[in-house]
Amino acid sequence: MSKMVQAKLKYAKISPQKARLVANQIRNSSVNEAMDLLIFSKKKVASIIKGVLKSAITNAEHNEGMDIDLLYISSIQVDQGPVTKRSMARAKGRGNVILKKTSHISVKVSEKNNL
Repeated sequence: MSKMVQAKLKYAKISPQKARLVANQIRNSSVNEAMDLLIFSKKKVASIIKGVLKSAITNAEHNEGMDIDLLYISSIQVDQGPVTKRSMARAKGRGNVILKKTSHISVKVSEKNNL
């Protein structure tokens, strides 16, 4: 059974729907492939997920002594965080509610078994 190391980011100021688009692209890929994809992605959330992935890699290397070349993303999860509500004035004295959504991003990495 291989060890699993994780890193979490809570209250990221990005919509979970937008974050899941990038998370689905790198799911079950090796760490090197995922980093390349995140570096060249134009989406805002790519840099946020890249930071969480770097943290997970560092945790695996320093805390568990894992080999970086064998690491892959075993699980990446994006959950919805709390929503803040803001109001904005509109025409004819009306008002609109703007929802500022947040996300909780969790990345788990583990070593591939070479059998």
